[in-house]
Amino acid sequence: MSQLSEKEKKLIIDSIRDVPDFPKKGIIFKDITTLLNNSKALNTLMNHLEARYRDYNLDFVAGIDARGFIFGSILADRLNVGFVPIRKKGKLPYTTVAEKYYLEYGFDEIEVHIDAFNNIEGAKVLLIDDLIATGGTAKAAYNLINKTRANCVECCFIAELCFLNGKSRINSPVYTVLDF
Repeated sequence: MSQLSEKEKKLIIDSIRDVPDFPKKGIIFKDITTLLNNSKALNTLMNHLEARYRDYNLDFVAGIDARGFIFGSILADRLNVGFVPIRKKGKLPYTTVAEKYYLEYGFDEIEVHIDAFNNIEGAKVLLIDDLIATGGTAKAAYNLINKTRANCVECCFIAELCFLNGKSRINSPVYTVLDF
């Protein structure tokens, strides 16, 4: 299993910008745009993920709207598997399956095309996103994959806000590259 060296981990961490009081006062937002525009850090991260998942024999990588699309599509290309976007409600043009999830201020909903995994029962899917906080969106995405009769074999997040314990809400193995 691929492991990041301390030097590689530091390179990736140092490439992520903290933005205080965004989107509201008291929150420190982890801005990955500075990771994306740092080719050395991004390549280090993607090499690590490619090595980790090379032997999983995945059929698809699914990314959560919107930053999961970036990491997911790069990884799917490197692994030579299909990429599936999990989108916010109303953004997909074909028949969808939906899953609601709770937010601190109400509910939201995400969707995937009903045939997103080519109707392959038990298709092996890796779910990826940039960050796991409370785990609500990740749990909904995991449930959505399983509703389509595919099999979410692992959930991968570039970073975790550990104090929110979002991993505990997901009924799947979870891998996080960075822990904050």
